[in-house]
Amino acid sequence: MKQLCEIVRLSRAGYYRWEDRQARPPDPANMELRSQIQQIALDWPAYGYRRITAELRRRGQRVNRKRVLRLMHQDNLLCLRRRSFVKTTDSNHALAVYPNLAADLEVSGINQLWVADLTYIRLQTEFVYLAVILDAYSRRVVGWALGRTLEAELAVSALEMALRQRQPSPGMVHHSDRGVQYASHAYLGILQERGIRISMSAKGNPYDNAQAESFMKTLKYEEVYRNDYRVLEDLFAGIGEFIEQVYNEKRLHSALGYRPPVEFEALLPSPASEARVAL
Repeated sequence: MKQLCEIVRLSRAGYYRWEDRQARPPDPANMELRSQIQQIALDWPAYGYRRITAELRRRGQRVNRKRVLRLMHQDNLLCLRRRSFVKTTDSNHALAVYPNLAADLEVSGINQLWVADLTYIRLQTEFVYLAVILDAYSRRVVGWALGRTLEAELAVSALEMALRQRQPSPGMVHHSDRGVQYASHAYLGILQERGIRISMSAKGNPYDNAQAESFMKTLKYEEVYRNDYRVLEDLFAGIGEFIEQVYNEKRLHSALGYRPPVEFEALLPSPASEARVAL
């Protein structure tokens, strides 16, 4: 068993967790409750199990705290800790607050504005999380990461992929919400080290992050919901193929003149040619 797990790069704990899920088919009512918990956790990342229980009750769910705590433990939602936040003068929370630079930014080329977002994906037997970064000008997904936890490392992995692939110049703007993943020391430290300007949505008045939201919707309707994915190991290859080979290279975008992002970027003038024109 150990050798087989090493060949497919899967931990033995992950295999036994998958095997256990195969033996116990998911309960639809329980999955629906977990789905609501996932959404609340993403909308209110500082909520613990007590507040999430209260919110569920406000939505008409008859549930106790112990059950919510157990489900949050199973779905890796107990990793959000206030010690990961950056302190500010706002006594109502401990998140780092940065001005919204993206709202008034006129984007005229790639690597001027990146938008980041997180979502959860409901599979047959579990919930997993996806972090993405898109170039706001070309709509291209430049970084992504898939995992079982909402810890900052998921968002950091997507950011590191984007930086490796694009190598943006200092001064570019990175926009996100105020989620703990984007306000963590690890995430902000990378942005600051690369000279990337940090932009965050104002509370209750988010920047129109339609590009990232549209991608998430497209991914779910055109890939996730059309396949019989059960667990993360099944999903990973399919997500990678959809993002890199379908969405970025083939799917037409009306905002890009009905071209896919890769083709749209290929038609853009190079910095060298733009400099010659300026001269």
